Amino acid sequence: MNLHQRSDTLTECDREPIHHIAAIQSFGGLLAADGAGQVVHASANVADLLGLAEIPAPGTPLAAILAPASLATLEQALGGLAGVDALERRFGLDLAGTGTRFDCAVHRSCGLSVIEFEPHAASDFADHVSMIVPVIAQLEQAASLAALCDTAARLVRQMTAYDRVMVYRFHPDESGEVIAEDKDESLEPFKGLRYPAADIPQQARELFRRNRFRVIADMTAEPVPIVPALGPEDTPLDLSMSMLRAHSQMHLAYMRNMGVGASLAIAIVRHDRLWGMISCHHREARLPPYSLRTVAELLSQTFSLMLDRILVAQAEGLRERARQLNDRLLLRLAGGVSLADSLPMIEELLRGTIQHDGISLFADGEYRASGDAPDEDAFRAVAPLLATTLGGATHATTRLADQIAEAAPFAHRAAGALVLPLSRGTRDALVLWRRPLERVVQWAGDPNKAVAAPGELLQPRASFSAWQETVRGHSADWSAEECEIAARLRRTLIEVILRMSEDLTRERARAAEQQDLLIAELNHRVRNILGLIRALVSQSQAEALSVPGFAAIIGGRIAALASAHDNITAKNWGPASLARLIEAELAPYSGEARARFRLSGDDVLVTPEAYTILALVVHELATNSAKYGSLSARAGTVEVSLARTAFGDLALRWRESGGPPVTAPTRHGFGSTIITRSIPHDLGGEADVRYKLGGVEAEFLVPARYLAAPDAPGRRLAPPPPDPLRADRLPPDAPARVLVVEDSIIIALDTEENLKRLGVAEVRLESSVTGALAAIAESPPDFAIIDFNLGGESSEPIAEALRAAGVRFVLATGYAEGAASFERLGAAAVLRKPYGMTEIERLLVGAEPA
Repeated sequence: MNLHQRSDTLTECDREPIHHIAAIQSFGGLLAADGAGQVVHASANVADLLGLAEIPAPGTPLAAILAPASLATLEQALGGLAGVDALERRFGLDLAGTGTRFDCAVHRSCGLSVIEFEPHAASDFADHVSMIVPVIAQLEQAASLAALCDTAARLVRQMTAYDRVMVYRFHPDESGEVIAEDKDESLEPFKGLRYPAADIPQQARELFRRNRFRVIADMTAEPVPIVPALGPEDTPLDLSMSMLRAHSQMHLAYMRNMGVGASLAIAIVRHDRLWGMISCHHREARLPPYSLRTVAELLSQTFSLMLDRILVAQAEGLRERARQLNDRLLLRLAGGVSLADSLPMIEELLRGTIQHDGISLFADGEYRASGDAPDEDAFRAVAPLLATTLGGATHATTRLADQIAEAAPFAHRAAGALVLPLSRGTRDALVLWRRPLERVVQWAGDPNKAVAAPGELLQPRASFSAWQETVRGHSADWSAEECEIAARLRRTLIEVILRMSEDLTRERARAAEQQDLLIAELNHRVRNILGLIRALVSQSQAEALSVPGFAAIIGGRIAALASAHDNITAKNWGPASLARLIEAELAPYSGEARARFRLSGDDVLVTPEAYTILALVVHELATNSAKYGSLSARAGTVEVSLARTAFGDLALRWRESGGPPVTAPTRHGFGSTIITRSIPHDLGGEADVRYKLGGVEAEFLVPARYLAAPDAPGRRLAPPPPDPLRADRLPPDAPARVLVVEDSIIIALDTEENLKRLGVAEVRLESSVTGALAAIAESPPDFAIIDFNLGGESSEPIAEALRAAGVRFVLATGYAEGAASFERLGAAAVLRKPYGMTEIERLLVGAEPA
């Protein structure tokens, strides 16, 4: 049911230019330069942050402000931007050459290069990197939507330490509901409350869809103006993709009215639509380090993948239920019974599947009804309007009289309707009815206060206490699941009508077989996608030297998989166009006229099992070319040709030219391994990569069994057996009781799980010196893993207690220096962060970590 449907689609908030606000938040600085590298805009605090004598005036070269090494790094980042809304991050840059380091984000805005920066949190950087794999591991364990949202809220709060973290889901009427929450015990709960659509204006929703991360460090801080406010053409700087953008005064007042001193919001986008948000509130000013916010953003991307996995699994179960219902209906109608006379049978089959209080069937001029349904005269009055007013597709409403006034006389007994038109332009229809009921909706404050009288300025609501609205005259909502089953039932009934005039048995059997194959393929893909993502995360760590590097590498690879997934699902898990895949991967680098990329030969359709492999290979080729090859130079080009061999195999040739001189790499990372080994290993094909001076040349051969003609489905392979989990790997004399002292709960839980998988019987977790000393005094462990830096405490007292008790222990740290001082404390070894099961296993058996 659409509660409080607004007639005014543009609110006062929508008229405020939130992306042209000409100011930033005070925790960072901003520089915007033109194509010649000269300053066009600067925030008023740039001089203070960078130690300059004055604010850089328009026309000042960036080279006169920034240190050469940092400027080169930022220019490289700008050159790697792919797409209109792309963003690149670089951490720990000494921008002014003074020794003060900053975390930076760069993007383009209306032809300008925008550089934003804030102080670098060097002491916590390693711990932030260590969080990534444990966070993904915990999210992937969620088997339901509720469990996923609860886990995400808990993890984000543990990572960021905000007072309240909520997962917020949007309804079809754009109102939102808090479906998960983790909060400080002193705060009142918001879970279950609804927020009106006007609380998030339309332009803010569109901005969230593009720029999915927003932080407000201090609701009371004065914004820092951008100087000058207007550029050369009297236009303000577009801050749509800015991480520092100041915020609407109306929004700040709204948040202050809620008692919020700082906030962080991460949009949840599914199929390019705003599904919901992860919203964090703090009662005081708060700003997590940029590296930690980057990890939180990666968590949200993983959340979106897990969300899609769960919703796809639910849809698969729904399709199976609908298929069973349709098969039973077709079987029962095979005897030639007229559709009108089949109403009792249809109602029997629907019982327990779609809850309803009455049913009407109008077919071939005959009317049948049961339960709380209108009589024949009343139905004949509305029947001509069902198709013309509601359209020719399945339609659900909680009050039919709102769309068709002729339904008002029987609305007291049959208010809600689920309408299934059975033919175009006629009255034939099946309608399920629901009685009106009285129900209570919990709102976060009176939603009517979101509307201003004509001519008045809309003010933000000051009350957010639970406010109850009693809804009368409407039926219960029809769920999306029920509407989907109804749509499938409608298709089945239409097929029955056609079958009565033509025998469609063979065609229906072939369609059912194809559907079974598609469901089996989808089931296989859903089960294995998490394993593939986790393997990419694990293997990509070796290539990344920093959080931004890791985020860029894994983000690109996951994006390549997502693009391949979209192309495959667009074809109902059938073969998809290889040319479309190649064009999508190379489009960000080929320019507006696409003169830097040429694809020749005949397009081929590739089966799903080979499509994801080729997506990763092409992505790595394009990424390497943009970094080191022809696409890194302005005049460089890439030529790709597709051809079928005499045996029907696909020959894919990649040629680069016009780039810098090429030399063979001295080491092969995971990306190079994907290029050279994926097709031979996974597909049984061939791969030949040559690093010639003039440019990279590569040839690949994909076996014919993975290709399909346009009118033929691709061959599907059986899924590989799952990898077994490691357990009980330790010798009999290995430690049975282990103490883990770690102040990050995410790292501690990951270490605990790895120890238990290795066969350790008892694991005790502590996060402070006091707790660890009490645990040792109570029952000394056999072995201990201690975080060297416990926030504001030193772990030396713990090391001394363990040494006195004769317990072997190791010190975990993210610092590269200081091994000698660690040995002085009596540690058996130093465990470098991030660490995993392999490193822990070696330490438990007395070996040095690899």
